[in-house]
Amino acid sequence: MPDNSSQRPSDFIQEIIKEDLETNKYEGRVHTRFPPEPNGYLHIGHAKSICLNFGIAKKFNGLCNLRFDDTNPTKEEVEYVESIKKDVRWLGFDWGDRLFYASDYFEQLYQHAVQLIKMGKAYVCDLSADEIREYRGTLTEPGKESPNRNRPVEENLDLFERMRRGDFPDGSRTLRAKIDMKSGNINMRDPVMFRILHAEHHRTGDKWCIYPMYDYAHCISDSIERITHSVCTLEFEDHRPLYDWFLNELNVFHPQQIEFARLNLSHTIMSKRKLLQLVQEGHVKGWDDPRLPTISGLRRRGYTPESIRNFCERIGIAKRDSMVDMALLEYCIREDLNKHAPRVMAVLRPLRVVIDNYHEGQVEELEAINNPEDAGMGTRKVPFSRVLYIEREDFREDPPKQFFRLAPGREVRLRYAYYITCVGVIKDEKTGEVIELRCTYDPATRGGDSPDGRKVKATLHWVSASHSLEAEVRMYDHLFTKADTEDEKDGGDFKAYLNQNSLETLNSCRVEPGLTNAKPGTRYQFERQGYFSVDPDSSNGKLVFNRTVTLKDTWAKIEKAKK
Repeated sequence: MPDNSSQRPSDFIQEIIKEDLETNKYEGRVHTRFPPEPNGYLHIGHAKSICLNFGIAKKFNGLCNLRFDDTNPTKEEVEYVESIKKDVRWLGFDWGDRLFYASDYFEQLYQHAVQLIKMGKAYVCDLSADEIREYRGTLTEPGKESPNRNRPVEENLDLFERMRRGDFPDGSRTLRAKIDMKSGNINMRDPVMFRILHAEHHRTGDKWCIYPMYDYAHCISDSIERITHSVCTLEFEDHRPLYDWFLNELNVFHPQQIEFARLNLSHTIMSKRKLLQLVQEGHVKGWDDPRLPTISGLRRRGYTPESIRNFCERIGIAKRDSMVDMALLEYCIREDLNKHAPRVMAVLRPLRVVIDNYHEGQVEELEAINNPEDAGMGTRKVPFSRVLYIEREDFREDPPKQFFRLAPGREVRLRYAYYITCVGVIKDEKTGEVIELRCTYDPATRGGDSPDGRKVKATLHWVSASHSLEAEVRMYDHLFTKADTEDEKDGGDFKAYLNQNSLETLNSCRVEPGLTNAKPGTRYQFERQGYFSVDPDSSNGKLVFNRTVTLKDTWAKIEKAKK
């Protein structure tokens, strides 16, 4: 991955780190971590965190761990672990030998809990989950103490050991920190540290039947790994006092928690719970559906790791949540593919064209430019013959005033080929639909220019009927019709805003013959159509393409209007 970290403008997190380095707060070390929970696939919001944590480590010559906070076996799967590792690598980052799991520390977490019990800072509580919520209080009313809050230390130690042995059923007891039930911060009102859960863990099997809660495990895992700067999103700001409380009471190494604004992207969702719901209920075709904001979905759609890293750099690091327009993400992939994607011609909705004065059986190899942005990509040969396909929307029998493409009696240019003139229209006798055009061509205009200097107002893309390949093309649009689906102030179900037209599948499309062996993941610009990627469903001669992004650039127009 190119190292442009030194070129990035400084942000408030970097300023904190610079000050810590100047004061030698952590002996000159910078050590971050990316700590996903393996309960779903990563999305574009996680990409921001990945770029931030690994980017900080790189800029300050530090280290970054990949640690799975795997403390809830009922929602975690090996599939998610492997997908996360794949996504981080694909984005261009490497954790080296620093792959860790919170489950590596279960014994240490247990012993630290015993230590807090002995200090009178934790107790075993018999309240049910519903009763704990009821006793917790509200934002305006203090909580009530559990009847078990003042249990003797020895009794708590015995009960906690029996919890570990499996003597009690799920949900019957918890271990809670003894802090302050009247605290203005609800997170400090005797939070649960361990709960009973007779469930098999994807790494530890059935060794444990009690599992630590996230808030407890996370800070101690950071401490064990000697993380210096624990960077997280703003929703954990109210949890920071609890993070600090555990570490201070245990008197262990104390990282600094720093919060930044999470990424909110228009016309999609960033909740793993809601994404899982869409997958399980069949609204999308799996975690890698190209309509989802998951990294695997974006990869399948044709996004590049460079475009996603560039997007994360452009949006920057802020202290306040805000909504980022999807158009900016689309601008970043469009900018990248414009430089690197080869051009090809593809006809998505074919209309047959027969050139009457072109010899039947004659075939020419015409030269086409692979990418006008990069002369080094060279040229290719495309076959031209008597029968072609053009885009159906490029013809109008009765054209409106501003329509300059093909119409009866009108001359247009075929890209890299000749001028043609429409001299006849053939229709389906039953439906009246135009099914074929009869045209003539001017042999003197080979290459697309007229020697007599006459001009035409339109250039059309095309493919040879007998040489082109049939393909399926999947046209994607926004998954949601509403920009802010996370705002449910109106009380509506977020699924009510699902875009019923987010996927249109086109069959019988035609593409250049040079794409015969196109490999999944290969990206192209279909001239005048947009950018497309070969889908993994392509196999055994079947070509399937996903539209990555259109050629239309709304973000560029927005930026231009600001100037």
